[in-house]
Amino acid sequence: MSEKEKRINSPTELGEKSIGGLLRQYAVPAIIAMTASSLYNMVDSIFIGQGVGSLAISGLAVTFPLMNISAAFGSLVGVGASALVSMLLGQKNHKVARRVLGNVMTMNVVLGVLLMLFGLLFLDPILYFFGASDNTIVYAREYMIYILLGNVVTHLYLGLNAVLRSAGRPKVAMWATILTVVLNAILDPLFIFVFDMGIKGAAIATILAQVVSLTWQLRIFSNRGEVLHFENGKIFSFDGKIARESIKIGLSPFLMNMASCFVVLLINNQLRRYGDQLSEGGGDLAIGAYGIVNRIIFLFVMVVMGFNQGMQPIAGYNYGAGKYDRVLKVFWVTVMWATITTIIAFLVGKLMPEVVVSLFANEPTMIAIAAKGFSIVVSVFPIVGFQMVASNFFQSIGMANKAIFLSLSRQVLFLIPCLVVVPMFYGIEGVWMAMPISDAIATVVAAVLMVGLVRRFKKSPSSIGFRSFEEQPNDQQ
Repeated sequence: MSEKEKRINSPTELGEKSIGGLLRQYAVPAIIAMTASSLYNMVDSIFIGQGVGSLAISGLAVTFPLMNISAAFGSLVGVGASALVSMLLGQKNHKVARRVLGNVMTMNVVLGVLLMLFGLLFLDPILYFFGASDNTIVYAREYMIYILLGNVVTHLYLGLNAVLRSAGRPKVAMWATILTVVLNAILDPLFIFVFDMGIKGAAIATILAQVVSLTWQLRIFSNRGEVLHFENGKIFSFDGKIARESIKIGLSPFLMNMASCFVVLLINNQLRRYGDQLSEGGGDLAIGAYGIVNRIIFLFVMVVMGFNQGMQPIAGYNYGAGKYDRVLKVFWVTVMWATITTIIAFLVGKLMPEVVVSLFANEPTMIAIAAKGFSIVVSVFPIVGFQMVASNFFQSIGMANKAIFLSLSRQVLFLIPCLVVVPMFYGIEGVWMAMPISDAIATVVAAVLMVGLVRRFKKSPSSIGFRSFEEQPNDQQ
């Protein structure tokens, strides 16, 4: 390693400090950031629900699938690249890690622009396809126009935050997220109430908050004292090897988000179908109720994802360094904390669902539907934490095929059939019941795959080690 490399900040502690201490160090900022991110979404919902109305909440719920598509393409680049960065840093391969950073910027800009243009050109047909009605389309359209216009900003902000965590800067990533949340919470009431801009005000507030955080991130990566920095203009040149490796690892969250998009579409359509059978307009209220439940569940899921994000650089770095005992230890410690989180979600959903959902709406029927749905959805949550960690663990160590299978099994193989079949017998309650049923099956599958991996680690760890591609010959040291 050159003297210059020794002087810059490098996360070698990932392979040396105790696993428990490292997970606290990396997971706590990630949890705070992810919780703040979830609150960021909840703030939008609360202000829109209280300031615009129940139909606006239903319109917002209709936009979830389209936003999931955008998130899917963002994760295809950002999440895959961040896992790759962790493993490259474990091998002390800083030059290639910097090229990964440059390619994160390039690919996110290209994908962000293409998605923005496609979304704006076909916005109304897409929203109707995802469950909008004549009553809710105006709200969904107004919100998504501004979200799509800021799509490049969102992609870059999320992608660079993921790389910051992998580069050993979890607290910086946390503060970038908190800054976004605080700014959004300040700007939301200003644009919605003071400027009387309604639901589009919430969208504008969201993008403006991300612009500020993105500016800060770009300034950090411009600092040559960081292990990852904008070394020169060459790192932004498209690199096929980096793109392939990043996309291969990022395929798991990409396909999960894409599947989630179509699952939400199916849920919305099923809720509309069975809700309208109960009462006129019942479908729109049921879709709005699902939007509320989704926001609440998302808060707990974000905490688990925070643990996963804390685990990812630790697992990836040690896997790249060949320290497999530390890889398995961080997995099991993460599972423990994730399970505690999902048990809390279970207790909240069973003991006080009405109290929580009433924060988002003031329409009694919607509150009743959402409270019942919340209670059903969390029925098997005590075991869901394991499944979520296992899927992310395979992704963190570059085992793309297993990560993809676990991501898709819950959404496609189990949930979609359940959403079609169970409501035939239980009506609208069957739509809610489909979710815990698929969660239970997916957890069993994850357990089987993890048992196989643990056996391989103990029997022949060298057969599954990470092998990085070599640096290009013309790289300057």
